[in-house]
Amino acid sequence: MFSDYSRELLKSGIIEAKAGNKDAALRYLDRAVYMSNDHNALAEAWFWISQLKDDKTEKRKALENCLANDLQHARARRALAILDGKLKADEIVDPDHLPLPPQGLQAADAQRFMCPKCGGRMSFSPDGQSLTCEYCSRNQKFAAQPGTADEKDFIIAMATARGHGKPLNQQVFHCEGCGCEFILPPNQISTTCVYCGSPHVVNWESEEQLLAPDGVIPHQFDQQRATQHLIEWVKGNKITPAVGAGSPRPKMRGVYLPLWTFDIGGEIQYTGEVYENEDDIFGQRTRETRARRVSDSYPVQVNDLPIPAARKLSGVFQQLIPTFELKAVKPYEAGYLANWPAEVYDIPMAEASLDARVQALARYKRELPLILSSFKLLSTSSAGMMVESFRLTLLPVWMTELPFGGREHLVLINGMNGTVESDLPEKESGGLMEWLGDLIEG
Repeated sequence: MFSDYSRELLKSGIIEAKAGNKDAALRYLDRAVYMSNDHNALAEAWFWISQLKDDKTEKRKALENCLANDLQHARARRALAILDGKLKADEIVDPDHLPLPPQGLQAADAQRFMCPKCGGRMSFSPDGQSLTCEYCSRNQKFAAQPGTADEKDFIIAMATARGHGKPLNQQVFHCEGCGCEFILPPNQISTTCVYCGSPHVVNWESEEQLLAPDGVIPHQFDQQRATQHLIEWVKGNKITPAVGAGSPRPKMRGVYLPLWTFDIGGEIQYTGEVYENEDDIFGQRTRETRARRVSDSYPVQVNDLPIPAARKLSGVFQQLIPTFELKAVKPYEAGYLANWPAEVYDIPMAEASLDARVQALARYKRELPLILSSFKLLSTSSAGMMVESFRLTLLPVWMTELPFGGREHLVLINGMNGTVESDLPEKESGGLMEWLGDLIEG
C-alpha cells in the first residue's frame, strides 16, 4: 500500500514540476522520498528534486542521492557532469533534431614534423621514443606524455554530438581503388594506399570530423624485424607459399589500426532453476531432486572489452587483438603518426558500444551456470548493464600477403611483440627458400 501511495506522490510531483508549479512539486516529491522504500522510485524523486533546486550545493546533494539509489541513472549522471563543468549544456544534442554535418571545408588542426637541421620530413622511429629525418638521418628525442591513456565517460559522450559524429577536423585520404580512408599528414600531396598499393596524387583536400584517438601503442620494431617475425612464423607452421615465375614480391607495410575498448558495469538479471536433493522424514538424502525457480541479479564488471573500429580487416585483426597488452597504451600524440598511416574508423562509437554489450552479456550467460553451482539458466536481461567508459586506441600492425591456393592470404603482425595471425591454412613444408629470399630482398 505504501509503495503504491509513494508512486502516486512521485507521479503527482513530476506532473507539478512539468507544469512549473515548483512549490507544489517539491511537497509531493519530499513526501514521496519519505514514504518510499523502492530504490528506483527514490532515484527518480531525487532527480526531479535536483531539477527544482537553484542552489548548486542542494542540487548536487539531490543528484548524489539519486545516484546512491541508482548508479546507472543516465540523466542524473549527465546533470552532475554539467554541474562539474565536464559537459556544457549547449553541447547536448536533441535526439529528435540531430545537428547537420558541417558545410564546406574547415582548416585541419594538424602538426608538421620537420627536421630542424635540413628541413626534411621527420618520421617516427619504431623504437617508441624518437623521430628520424629521412634525409640527413638526424635523430630527435620524442617527448611523449607520461602515464597511460585516459578513458572517456560514455554517458557524457552520448549526450553530445561527439557520441554520434566525428568532431575533430583532420585531413583524410580516400583511396579510389579500395575505398579505405587514412589520416593524411599535413601538406602531403602524394601517398600510396597501404591495402591495395594504389598510388595517388592528392590534388584536393578532404577534411572529415574525426573522433580524436585517446591512446596509441607505438610501433616497437622496423620493417626488417617484422619480416624476420614472418619468416619464423612461416617456418614454424610449415607453410609453403605458392611462388611462381613473375609472381609479385611480397611487401611489408606498417600501419596503425583503430580499436574501441569499453568498460561495462551494472548488473545482469537472470532467472534459472536450482536442482536440490529432497530429504526424507528421517533426514536421509534421497535420489529424487526437485527444481526451485530463482530470480536474482549478478554484478557485471568488464574492463577494456575490445571492438574493432574498422571493418576491412576485422576478421584477422580480431584474432590479433588479444595478443596486445592494452595496459601499455600511451596517451595519443601526433608524433607517433609521423609518416605512419593510421586507418580512419568506420564503425561509430555508439554502434560499437552495442556490440560490446552483446559480447559482455554472452560472456556472463556462459559463465553464470559455472559460477552458480547446480544451476540451469532460463533467461537473462541486460537492462541493468551499462557502458561506463570508452577509449579509441591505435594499435601498431605490420601487414603483408602470402600467395597460396590461387589467391593471396592476409597476414597481420603485432607491431608490439611480433605475434603473427592470418587466414592462411597450415600446410606441409617445402620450397620456401626462393620465396623467403624475395621477402628479405623486398
